[in-house]
Amino acid sequence: MSIRHGLLALLEHGPRYGSQLRTEFESRTGATWPLNVGQVYTTLGRLERDGMVTQDGEDGAGHALYVITDAGRGELRSWFGRPVDRASPPRDELAIKLAMAVGAPGVDIRAVIQAQRHATLRAMQDYTRLKAQALAAVEHVDGTDGEQARDDVAWLLVLEQLIFQTEAEARWLDHSESRLARLSATAARRAENTPAAAATASPSPSPDPAAGTARAASASRSARR
Repeated sequence: MSIRHGLLALLEHGPRYGSQLRTEFESRTGATWPLNVGQVYTTLGRLERDGMVTQDGEDGAGHALYVITDAGRGELRSWFGRPVDRASPPRDELAIKLAMAVGAPGVDIRAVIQAQRHATLRAMQDYTRLKAQALAAVEHVDGTDGEQARDDVAWLLVLEQLIFQTEAEARWLDHSESRLARLSATAARRAENTPAAAATASPSPSPDPAAGTARAASASRSARR
């Protein structure tokens, strides 16, 4: 997530100070990605260093105000215009956990999947409930309050992305469980078909007692001759 571009987008609406930017960022995203004031001011310092924002006096309470520059507007337009790069996806803890659980001694990977599935479904229920609240807010917001309407719609979009993400995660967990079951069955079949397994499963037949008696009688007659 690009905090710097989020701050630039907020500054395009006018001068802001640090804690105000934090509040508006969290309002717009429903506090899905909470910020602290230190992160905001650190990012503002880097943006100022890069010539994308500049300080422009103070407000009545003595807060230092920041404004976006032409370079910042150009960077913001470029960010909006280019797709998010998926060549280097962010690390996903769940994917790493399952990858490391495969073959790990003493780890029941199916139990890991089942526990995560319960958590994912709970999250999906929570997001769905919040979506219903966001939809109600969007439908009943006062048309004259453009800022509140914008925040409500932004939060709704974030919620829907989270719902789609958890739905995809639940499907992936189901797929992973099925994949592991198929691989386990394949490994079991291969083990049954190994020469050692075949020898154990099909022992040599016991000698026929009648045939043994006939051979003994034949040998006795030969000896008498």
